[in-house]
Amino acid sequence: MKILAIGDTADNIYTLQKFAKNFSIHLINFPRKQAALKTVSDNVEFFDSLLIHKQVKKIEQIKEEFDMCIVMSWAAARIAYLAGINYIMYFVGGDIMTPPFVKNAKLTYAKEATNRFNFFERNFYKRVFNSAIACVTITDEYFEQLKKFRKDAIRLDRIAVDTTLFNPNIERMHLEKPKFTFLSAQRMGMEKGFDVIWKALELTKSDFRVLQVEWFIEKTNEEKIFKEKLIKTKPKQIEFIPIIKRTELGKYFKYADVILGQMRVGAQGGIERDAAYCKKTVISFCDLNQQMNIDGKNIQPPFLPNSKNPQVLADLLDRVVNDKKFCDELAEKEYEYVKKLSNPEKVTLDWEKIFKKYLDKSNGISRKVNPMKLKMEKRIAIILEKIFYKRKYASKNIEGWGKEKYKTLTQ
Repeated sequence: MKILAIGDTADNIYTLQKFAKNFSIHLINFPRKQAALKTVSDNVEFFDSLLIHKQVKKIEQIKEEFDMCIVMSWAAARIAYLAGINYIMYFVGGDIMTPPFVKNAKLTYAKEATNRFNFFERNFYKRVFNSAIACVTITDEYFEQLKKFRKDAIRLDRIAVDTTLFNPNIERMHLEKPKFTFLSAQRMGMEKGFDVIWKALELTKSDFRVLQVEWFIEKTNEEKIFKEKLIKTKPKQIEFIPIIKRTELGKYFKYADVILGQMRVGAQGGIERDAAYCKKTVISFCDLNQQMNIDGKNIQPPFLPNSKNPQVLADLLDRVVNDKKFCDELAEKEYEYVKKLSNPEKVTLDWEKIFKKYLDKSNGISRKVNPMKLKMEKRIAIILEKIFYKRKYASKNIEGWGKEKYKTLTQ
Protein backbone atom coordinates (compact mmCIF):
# COMPACT_ATOMS: atom_id res chain seq x y z
CA MET A 1 0.00 0.00 0.00
CA LYS A 2 1.15 3.50 -0.80
CA ILE A 3 -0.13 6.07 1.66
CA LEU A 4 -0.12 9.82 1.13
CA ALA A 5 0.14 11.83 4.34
CA ILE A 6 -0.63 15.54 4.60
CA GLY A 7 0.50 17.46 7.67
CA ASP A 8 2.13 16.15 10.82
CA THR A 9 2.10 16.80 14.56
CA ALA A 10 5.18 16.17 16.70
CA ASP A 11 6.63 13.85 14.03
CA ASN A 12 3.91 11.21 14.57
CA ILE A 13 3.44 10.52 10.86
CA TYR A 14 7.17 10.85 10.22
CA THR A 15 7.80 8.09 12.77
CA LEU A 16 5.20 5.85 11.12
CA GLN A 17 6.87 6.50 7.78
CA LYS A 18 10.24 5.62 9.27
CA PHE A 19 9.21 2.23 10.69
CA ALA A 20 6.58 1.06 8.17
CA LYS A 21 7.36 -2.29 6.51
CA ASN A 22 4.25 -3.50 4.68
CA PHE A 23 3.18 -0.06 3.49
CA SER A 24 4.96 3.13 2.51
CA ILE A 25 4.11 6.70 3.47
CA HIS A 26 4.93 9.83 1.53
CA LEU A 27 4.55 12.79 3.87
CA ILE A 28 4.02 16.36 2.67
CA ASN A 29 4.14 18.85 5.51
CA PHE A 30 3.43 22.55 5.78
CA PRO A 31 6.33 25.03 5.67
CA ARG A 32 7.95 25.15 9.11
CA LYS A 33 8.25 28.29 11.18
CA GLN A 34 9.68 29.38 14.51
CA ALA A 35 9.87 26.46 17.00
CA ALA A 36 8.92 23.89 14.36
CA LEU A 37 12.30 24.48 12.69
CA LYS A 38 13.80 22.58 15.63
CA THR A 39 10.96 20.35 16.83
CA VAL A 40 9.72 18.88 13.51
CA SER A 41 11.83 16.78 11.16
CA ASP A 42 13.10 18.33 7.93
CA ASN A 43 13.56 14.93 6.20
CA VAL A 44 10.21 15.19 4.42
CA GLU A 45 8.68 17.07 1.52
CA PHE A 46 7.16 20.47 2.23
CA PHE A 47 4.56 22.47 0.36
CA ASP A 48 6.28 25.35 -1.41
CA SER A 49 3.31 27.67 -0.86
CA LEU A 50 1.03 28.78 1.96
CA LEU A 51 -1.80 29.35 -0.51
CA ILE A 52 -4.53 26.75 -0.23
CA HIS A 53 -5.30 26.53 -3.94
CA LYS A 54 -1.65 25.80 -4.74
CA GLN A 55 -1.49 23.14 -2.02
CA VAL A 56 -4.64 21.54 -3.44
CA LYS A 57 -3.18 21.62 -6.94
CA LYS A 58 -0.04 19.86 -5.69
CA ILE A 59 -2.13 17.02 -4.21
CA GLU A 60 -4.27 16.75 -7.36
CA GLN A 61 -1.12 16.30 -9.45
CA ILE A 62 0.20 13.35 -7.43
CA LYS A 63 -2.88 11.71 -5.88
CA GLU A 64 -3.13 8.87 -8.43
CA GLU A 65 0.24 7.56 -7.22
CA PHE A 66 -1.34 6.58 -3.88
CA ASP A 67 -3.99 4.22 -2.50
CA MET A 68 -5.09 6.15 0.59
CA CYS A 69 -4.50 9.42 2.42
CA ILE A 70 -4.06 10.22 6.12
CA VAL A 71 -4.23 13.81 7.38
CA MET A 72 -3.26 15.50 10.62
CA SER A 73 -4.74 18.93 11.42
CA TRP A 74 -7.77 20.69 10.01
CA ALA A 75 -5.59 22.52 7.49
CA ALA A 76 -4.46 19.18 6.07
CA ALA A 77 -8.02 17.80 5.98
CA ARG A 78 -9.14 20.93 4.14
CA ILE A 79 -6.63 20.25 1.37
CA ALA A 80 -7.58 16.58 1.03
CA TYR A 81 -11.27 17.51 0.89
CA LEU A 82 -10.80 20.10 -1.86
CA ALA A 83 -8.54 17.72 -3.80
CA GLY A 84 -11.41 15.21 -3.93
CA ILE A 85 -9.60 12.30 -2.30
CA ASN A 86 -10.40 9.74 0.39
CA TYR A 87 -8.71 10.56 3.68
CA ILE A 88 -8.47 9.37 7.27
CA MET A 89 -8.36 12.11 9.91
CA TYR A 90 -5.97 11.44 12.81
CA PHE A 91 -6.33 13.43 16.04
CA VAL A 92 -3.62 13.16 18.71
CA GLY A 93 -4.03 16.56 20.39
CA GLY A 94 -6.62 19.18 21.16
CA ASP A 95 -7.88 19.60 17.57
CA ILE A 96 -10.91 17.42 18.24
CA MET A 97 -11.64 19.16 21.56
CA THR A 98 -12.28 22.48 19.81
CA PRO A 99 -13.45 21.52 16.30
CA PRO A 100 -13.82 24.46 13.89
CA PHE A 101 -17.40 23.48 13.02
CA VAL A 102 -18.54 24.18 16.61
CA LYS A 103 -19.38 27.83 17.31
CA ASN A 104 -16.97 29.49 19.75
CA ALA A 105 -15.49 26.16 20.83
CA LYS A 106 -13.20 26.45 23.85
CA LEU A 107 -11.26 24.16 26.15
CA THR A 108 -12.77 23.36 29.55
CA TYR A 109 -10.16 25.35 31.48
CA ALA A 110 -10.25 28.39 29.15
CA LYS A 111 -12.54 31.41 29.12
CA GLU A 112 -11.75 32.46 25.55
CA ALA A 113 -12.85 30.50 22.49
CA THR A 114 -10.05 28.77 20.59
CA ASN A 115 -11.74 29.40 17.23
CA ARG A 116 -14.06 32.17 16.08
CA PHE A 117 -15.20 31.02 12.65
CA ASN A 118 -18.23 32.45 10.91
CA PHE A 119 -21.25 30.41 9.79
CA PHE A 120 -19.88 29.66 6.31
CA GLU A 121 -16.49 28.57 7.64
CA ARG A 122 -18.08 26.31 10.25
CA ASN A 123 -20.34 24.78 7.63
CA PHE A 124 -17.35 24.14 5.37
CA TYR A 125 -15.33 22.42 8.11
CA LYS A 126 -18.31 20.27 9.03
CA ARG A 127 -18.34 18.97 5.44
CA VAL A 128 -14.60 18.37 5.66
CA PHE A 129 -15.09 16.36 8.85
CA ASN A 130 -18.09 14.38 7.59
CA SER A 131 -16.33 13.53 4.32
CA ALA A 132 -13.44 11.75 6.06
CA ILE A 133 -13.62 8.03 5.39
CA ALA A 134 -12.56 7.43 9.01
CA CYS A 135 -11.56 9.38 12.12
CA VAL A 136 -8.97 8.04 14.55
CA THR A 137 -7.94 9.36 17.96
CA ILE A 138 -6.35 8.36 21.27
CA THR A 139 -7.25 8.19 24.99
CA ASP A 140 -10.59 8.22 26.82
CA GLU A 141 -11.06 11.99 26.69
CA TYR A 142 -10.41 12.49 22.98
CA PHE A 143 -12.30 9.34 22.00
CA GLU A 144 -15.42 10.38 23.96
CA GLN A 145 -15.30 13.78 22.30
CA LEU A 146 -14.89 12.30 18.82
CA LYS A 147 -17.82 9.93 19.39
CA LYS A 148 -20.10 12.95 19.88
CA PHE A 149 -19.66 13.74 16.20
CA ARG A 150 -18.79 10.37 14.61
CA LYS A 151 -20.48 7.15 15.69
CA ASP A 152 -17.83 5.24 13.73
CA ALA A 153 -14.96 6.84 15.68
CA ILE A 154 -11.83 4.67 15.99
CA ARG A 155 -9.71 4.56 19.12
CA LEU A 156 -6.02 3.70 18.78
CA ASP A 157 -4.09 4.46 21.97
CA ARG A 158 -0.82 3.09 20.70
CA ILE A 159 1.34 5.91 19.38
CA ALA A 160 4.90 5.37 18.20
CA VAL A 161 8.13 6.61 19.73
CA ASP A 162 11.07 7.06 17.38
CA THR A 163 13.40 4.57 19.06
CA THR A 164 16.36 5.68 16.94
CA LEU A 165 16.22 8.98 18.84
CA PHE A 166 14.83 7.85 22.19
CA ASN A 167 16.05 4.69 23.95
CA PRO A 168 17.94 3.77 27.15
CA ASN A 169 21.29 3.66 25.35
CA ILE A 170 21.27 7.25 24.08
CA GLU A 171 24.45 9.10 25.02
CA ARG A 172 23.85 11.92 27.48
CA MET A 173 24.54 15.55 26.69
CA HIS A 174 27.83 16.48 28.36
CA LEU A 175 27.03 19.65 30.28
CA GLU A 176 27.82 20.78 33.81
CA LYS A 177 25.17 19.89 36.39
CA PRO A 178 25.67 21.91 39.57
CA LYS A 179 22.66 20.41 41.36
CA PHE A 180 19.72 18.02 40.91
CA THR A 181 18.16 18.97 37.58
CA PHE A 182 14.65 18.66 36.20
CA LEU A 183 14.16 19.20 32.47
CA SER A 184 10.88 20.58 31.14
CA ALA A 185 11.03 20.46 27.34
CA GLN A 186 7.33 21.15 26.82
CA ARG A 187 5.57 24.32 25.76
CA MET A 188 4.40 26.57 28.58
CA GLY A 189 0.75 27.47 28.98
CA MET A 190 -2.57 26.66 30.64
CA GLU A 191 -2.87 23.58 28.43
CA LYS A 192 0.16 22.04 30.19
CA GLY A 193 -0.91 23.03 33.72
CA PHE A 194 1.80 25.59 34.39
CA ASP A 195 -0.36 27.34 36.97
CA VAL A 196 -0.10 24.13 39.01
CA ILE A 197 3.63 23.74 38.32
CA TRP A 198 4.48 27.33 39.28
CA LYS A 199 2.56 27.02 42.57
CA ALA A 200 4.11 23.63 43.36
CA LEU A 201 7.64 24.95 42.88
CA GLU A 202 6.94 27.63 45.50
CA LEU A 203 5.92 24.90 47.97
CA THR A 204 8.95 22.62 47.55
CA LYS A 205 11.67 22.34 50.21
CA SER A 206 14.52 20.68 48.29
CA ASP A 207 17.40 22.31 46.47
CA PHE A 208 17.11 21.75 42.70
CA ARG A 209 16.78 23.59 39.41
CA VAL A 210 14.39 23.26 36.46
CA LEU A 211 15.66 23.79 32.93
CA GLN A 212 12.60 25.05 31.09
CA VAL A 213 12.57 25.61 27.33
CA GLU A 214 11.40 29.14 26.57
CA TRP A 215 8.48 28.12 24.39
CA PHE A 216 4.97 29.43 25.00
CA ILE A 217 1.47 28.56 23.81
CA GLU A 218 0.05 31.81 22.41
CA LYS A 219 -2.95 30.92 20.24
CA THR A 220 -5.38 33.27 22.04
CA ASN A 221 -5.20 36.57 23.91
CA GLU A 222 -5.99 34.68 27.11
CA GLU A 223 -2.92 32.50 26.58
CA LYS A 224 -0.75 35.56 25.85
CA ILE A 225 -1.85 37.14 29.13
CA PHE A 226 -1.10 33.86 30.90
CA LYS A 227 2.38 33.89 29.34
CA GLU A 228 3.12 37.33 30.74
CA LYS A 229 1.97 36.18 34.17
CA LEU A 230 4.28 33.17 34.02
CA ILE A 231 7.25 35.36 33.16
CA LYS A 232 6.51 37.85 35.95
CA THR A 233 6.03 35.15 38.59
CA LYS A 234 8.84 32.81 37.52
CA PRO A 235 9.91 30.65 40.50
CA LYS A 236 13.54 30.83 41.60
CA GLN A 237 14.23 27.26 40.45
CA ILE A 238 13.37 28.00 36.80
CA GLU A 239 16.18 28.60 34.30
CA PHE A 240 15.01 29.34 30.76
CA ILE A 241 16.91 27.62 27.94
CA PRO A 242 16.48 27.74 24.13
CA ILE A 243 14.23 25.23 22.35
CA ILE A 244 16.04 21.92 21.92
CA LYS A 245 16.43 20.32 18.51
CA ARG A 246 14.46 17.09 18.34
CA THR A 247 17.51 15.16 17.17
CA GLU A 248 19.30 16.17 20.40
CA LEU A 249 16.37 15.90 22.80
CA GLY A 250 17.18 12.32 23.85
CA LYS A 251 20.65 13.42 24.95
CA TYR A 252 19.13 16.15 27.12
CA PHE A 253 16.71 13.63 28.64
CA LYS A 254 19.68 11.43 29.61
CA TYR A 255 21.53 14.43 31.04
CA ALA A 256 18.68 15.49 33.34
CA ASP A 257 17.86 13.68 36.58
CA VAL A 258 14.08 13.82 36.11
CA ILE A 259 11.76 15.02 33.34
CA LEU A 260 8.91 17.36 34.26
CA GLY A 261 5.83 16.88 32.08
CA GLN A 262 2.28 18.21 31.86
CA MET A 263 -0.05 18.77 34.82
CA ARG A 264 -3.42 19.34 33.11
CA VAL A 265 -4.95 16.73 30.79
CA GLY A 266 -4.25 13.56 32.75
CA ALA A 267 -2.68 11.66 29.84
CA GLN A 268 0.88 11.68 28.56
CA GLY A 269 2.05 13.34 25.37
CA GLY A 270 5.08 13.04 23.14
CA ILE A 271 7.57 14.56 25.59
CA GLU A 272 6.55 12.14 28.33
CA ARG A 273 6.56 9.06 26.08
CA ASP A 274 9.90 9.90 24.50
CA ALA A 275 11.55 10.55 27.88
CA ALA A 276 10.12 7.39 29.44
CA TYR A 277 11.52 5.37 26.51
CA CYS A 278 14.95 6.71 27.53
CA LYS A 279 14.28 5.16 30.95
CA LYS A 280 14.18 8.54 32.67
CA THR A 281 11.81 9.29 35.54
CA VAL A 282 8.90 11.38 34.25
CA ILE A 283 6.65 13.47 36.50
CA SER A 284 3.31 13.95 34.74
CA PHE A 285 -0.27 14.19 36.00
CA CYS A 286 -2.03 10.87 35.40
CA ASP A 287 -5.81 10.83 35.77
CA LEU A 288 -6.84 7.51 37.36
CA ASN A 289 -10.16 7.75 35.51
CA GLN A 290 -8.32 7.55 32.18
CA GLN A 291 -6.92 4.16 31.20
CA MET A 292 -5.09 3.24 28.02
CA ASN A 293 -6.26 0.39 25.83
CA ILE A 294 -3.40 -1.86 24.73
CA ASP A 295 -4.13 -5.13 22.92
CA GLY A 296 -7.74 -5.02 24.10
CA LYS A 297 -6.83 -4.54 27.77
CA ASN A 298 -7.35 -1.40 29.84
CA ILE A 299 -4.06 -0.49 31.51
CA GLN A 300 -3.48 2.18 34.13
CA PRO A 301 -0.37 4.23 33.26
CA PRO A 302 2.14 4.32 36.16
CA PHE A 303 2.91 8.03 35.95
CA LEU A 304 2.65 10.27 39.02
CA PRO A 305 1.12 12.37 40.51
CA ASN A 306 -2.53 11.32 40.33
CA SER A 307 -3.70 14.74 41.47
CA LYS A 308 -3.45 18.29 40.14
CA ASN A 309 -3.09 19.63 43.67
CA PRO A 310 0.09 21.80 43.80
CA GLN A 311 1.00 20.48 47.26
CA VAL A 312 0.82 16.87 46.03
CA LEU A 313 3.13 17.77 43.14
CA ALA A 314 5.50 19.65 45.46
CA ASP A 315 5.77 16.64 47.78
CA LEU A 316 6.46 14.36 44.80
CA LEU A 317 9.18 16.66 43.45
CA ASP A 318 10.86 16.66 46.86
CA ARG A 319 10.64 12.88 47.06
CA VAL A 320 12.29 12.19 43.68
CA VAL A 321 15.07 14.59 44.61
CA ASN A 322 15.77 12.84 47.91
CA ASP A 323 14.77 9.21 47.31
CA LYS A 324 16.88 7.67 44.53
CA LYS A 325 15.41 4.20 44.95
CA PHE A 326 11.86 5.50 44.55
CA CYS A 327 12.94 7.60 41.56
CA ASP A 328 14.63 4.67 39.80
CA GLU A 329 11.71 2.30 40.46
CA LEU A 330 9.27 4.83 38.98
CA ALA A 331 11.47 5.20 35.88
CA GLU A 332 11.51 1.40 35.42
CA LYS A 333 7.69 1.16 35.67
CA GLU A 334 7.22 3.98 33.18
CA TYR A 335 9.72 2.45 30.77
CA GLU A 336 8.05 -0.99 30.83
CA TYR A 337 4.67 0.66 30.26
CA VAL A 338 5.73 2.87 27.36
CA LYS A 339 7.42 -0.09 25.63
CA LYS A 340 3.99 -1.73 25.45
CA LEU A 341 2.25 1.47 24.38
CA SER A 342 4.73 2.98 21.92
CA ASN A 343 6.74 0.21 20.31
CA PRO A 344 6.94 1.54 16.72
CA GLU A 345 6.78 -1.90 15.09
CA LYS A 346 3.51 -2.71 16.86
CA VAL A 347 2.06 0.72 16.08
CA THR A 348 2.74 0.29 12.37
CA LEU A 349 0.96 -3.08 12.46
CA ASP A 350 -2.09 -1.37 13.99
CA TRP A 351 -2.07 1.20 11.20
CA GLU A 352 -1.60 -1.46 8.55
CA LYS A 353 -4.90 -3.04 9.64
CA ILE A 354 -6.68 0.33 9.51
CA PHE A 355 -5.31 1.18 6.07
CA LYS A 356 -6.28 -2.22 4.66
CA LYS A 357 -9.80 -2.00 6.07
CA TYR A 358 -10.53 1.42 4.63
CA LEU A 359 -8.76 0.80 1.37
CA ASP A 360 -11.22 -2.05 0.76
CA LYS A 361 -14.11 0.26 1.68
CA SER A 362 -12.96 3.26 -0.34
CA ASN A 363 -11.98 1.41 -3.50
CA GLY A 364 -9.21 3.85 -4.37
CA ILE A 365 -7.86 7.31 -3.64
CA SER A 366 -10.58 9.28 -5.46
CA ARG A 367 -13.63 10.23 -3.39
CA LYS A 368 -17.12 9.93 -4.84
CA VAL A 369 -18.11 13.56 -5.20
CA ASN A 370 -20.18 15.84 -7.40
CA PRO A 371 -17.49 17.40 -9.66
CA MET A 372 -19.46 20.62 -10.23
CA LYS A 373 -20.04 21.08 -6.49
CA LEU A 374 -16.37 20.50 -5.73
CA LYS A 375 -15.31 22.92 -8.47
CA MET A 376 -17.59 25.58 -7.00
CA GLU A 377 -16.19 24.99 -3.50
CA LYS A 378 -12.65 25.43 -4.78
CA ARG A 379 -13.59 28.71 -6.45
CA ILE A 380 -15.14 29.95 -3.21
CA ALA A 381 -12.01 28.84 -1.31
CA ILE A 382 -9.82 30.94 -3.63
CA ILE A 383 -12.03 34.00 -3.10
CA LEU A 384 -12.01 33.55 0.69
CA GLU A 385 -8.27 32.99 0.60
CA LYS A 386 -7.77 36.39 -1.00
CA ILE A 387 -10.15 38.10 1.42
CA PHE A 388 -9.17 36.43 4.66
CA TYR A 389 -5.87 34.55 4.43
CA LYS A 390 -3.84 37.16 2.57
CA ARG A 391 -5.38 40.08 4.48
CA LYS A 392 -6.75 39.01 7.86
CA TYR A 393 -3.85 36.71 8.72
CA ALA A 394 -1.06 38.50 6.85
CA SER A 395 0.57 40.19 9.88
CA LYS A 396 0.41 37.00 11.95
CA ASN A 397 1.99 34.97 9.16
CA ILE A 398 4.69 37.57 8.52
CA GLU A 399 5.55 37.35 12.22
CA GLY A 400 5.82 33.57 11.93
CA TRP A 401 7.79 33.23 8.72
CA GLY A 402 9.43 36.61 8.28
CA LYS A 403 8.57 39.16 5.61
CA GLU A 404 10.75 37.78 2.80
CA LYS A 405 9.88 34.12 3.41
CA TYR A 406 6.17 34.96 3.64
CA LYS A 407 6.36 36.84 0.35
CA THR A 408 7.98 33.83 -1.32
CA LEU A 409 5.39 31.43 0.11
CA THR A 410 2.41 33.50 -1.04
CA GLN A 411 3.42 34.43 -4.61
